[in-house]
Amino acid sequence: MAVEFLGMLPLIAAVCVILWQSALLGYTYILAGDAADSAARAGAVGPAPAAQCRSAATEDLDTWRQGSSVSCGSAAGGLYEAEVRLRVPVLFPGFVSFPFDVTGHAATVEEGG
Repeated sequence: MAVEFLGMLPLIAAVCVILWQSALLGYTYILAGDAADSAARAGAVGPAPAAQCRSAATEDLDTWRQGSSVSCGSAAGGLYEAEVRLRVPVLFPGFVSFPFDVTGHAATVEEGG
């Protein structure tokens, strides 16, 4: 039984790491979408839309803030758009990231300030 356990331990550990990394990938998508939603709302109603948009986008990102990029601006049809790009961390945030980005995009009607 001990030999079987030692033989299966690397497989069990690999499955746990893959599941954890999948959860981090999903959470990064959720953070990017939420940050884009917040940024678009803040930019659509404020007197200084670009500054408020960037501030609202990075407010709740914590360790995902490193390597993130935010773009905000008015779009056709009276919409205010925000796009947030985040890096996907490897195993835990704030250390090493994968070389690809996750993007969140949102738009809302401009209300003016």
